[in-house]
Amino acid sequence: MEHELKQEADYLSALPTPEQLAWQDMELGLFCHFGINTFCDQEWGEGKDSPELFDPQQLDARQWVRTAKQAGFRYFVLTAKHHDGFCLWPTSTTDYSVASSPWKHGQGDVVRECADACREEGIGFGIYLSPWDRHELCYSDPERYDDFYCRQLEELLTGYGPLVEIWFDGAGSEGREYDWRRIMRLVKQHQPEAMIFNMGAPTIRWVGNEDGLAPYPCWNTAKTAKGSMFSEASLQWLPETGAWVPAECDVPIRKDHWFWHPNDEKSLLSLEQLMDIYYRSVGHGATLLLNVSPDTRGLLPEVDVNRLLEFGEEIRRRLAQPLAETSDCGHLIELELSAPAVIDHVVLMEDIAYGERVRQYTLEVFADGAWKEIVHGSAIGHKKIDVLAPVRIEKIRLQITEAAANPIIRQFAIYGSQSTTTQGTE
Repeated sequence: MEHELKQEADYLSALPTPEQLAWQDMELGLFCHFGINTFCDQEWGEGKDSPELFDPQQLDARQWVRTAKQAGFRYFVLTAKHHDGFCLWPTSTTDYSVASSPWKHGQGDVVRECADACREEGIGFGIYLSPWDRHELCYSDPERYDDFYCRQLEELLTGYGPLVEIWFDGAGSEGREYDWRRIMRLVKQHQPEAMIFNMGAPTIRWVGNEDGLAPYPCWNTAKTAKGSMFSEASLQWLPETGAWVPAECDVPIRKDHWFWHPNDEKSLLSLEQLMDIYYRSVGHGATLLLNVSPDTRGLLPEVDVNRLLEFGEEIRRRLAQPLAETSDCGHLIELELSAPAVIDHVVLMEDIAYGERVRQYTLEVFADGAWKEIVHGSAIGHKKIDVLAPVRIEKIRLQITEAAANPIIRQFAIYGSQSTTTQGTE
């Protein structure tokens, strides 16, 4: 019982690392599923498709990354190797890679081109390296495969500059134990600032679905998470895993399709669907990793590019310019406007450098001579976005009714499309 009480106290007092703080502030990442599957009209290859099929003659990683940057995304994650085992860099571990393809006469390196593009555009670069490998024969021998996988991982960790995230996918590995201590040592040795996704000793966790939706509340502390869509079992993280493990929400921009498929435009999510995902991921304190896939040319399709840019512009239209904002500490914070305004969004952020302290809060607006409660919530964490039916107010207040310690509010901001004022008083 004493141990359980101490563990619970540790979770209540958990703090993020500086690297986790920086990652959480990124909020939006672009996932890029690309590989041999792109040329086979499939989601999961069996590792038997010929490298001769891989030939994206117009490949332009700068188009991918530039689009992400223009849409307001701050990091980019590439599937360096998916479950089929085909490697997008010229690895020394296998000939099942771009080195055996006709693309650039076997001299190309997709990982290098993405890393260079991210550096040029000033956004973070991350890599996805599937633990499950359906091509490699030694996969059936766990010890030999651990050696093989660690060599692949070390090539990626040492050859492409700083990495913001390493994505370990649990799909296909249900019931399989990898040498996570060895894998974690490699990451810590070569990329100590990179976020580790969901396995081993993670610093960020999977939200538990592929819909891009975080539950509410979505606390930043966790003791475990699901490993894949194909099992309800919880992962056994290494004992040294910290208590602060914020959630990342992954979702494809084309419903249920991570890789590009021909004549598939009908599956493209609408702008309103994307905004709903945004509110229920970033707006619930998590980070959104939205997948957009290049086609067989090696380009993001124009329709996907346009939707992504439209999405970024809509976020800015709704939330770029607050009508009023403040930061403060304490249990009661009020914003009084210089003239009545119509608001439709409230954004709250804790200063999570000091932990996640708020447990319950309410928002109340003053209009027509009286206070009225419009929101009752629990977690604020990195960010909580409350979307309101448009309401005309004179002032608004945040009341924190339950907290683990003195609340420290990094931002309390209100937004609206119709207003007679652009300046609040703090």
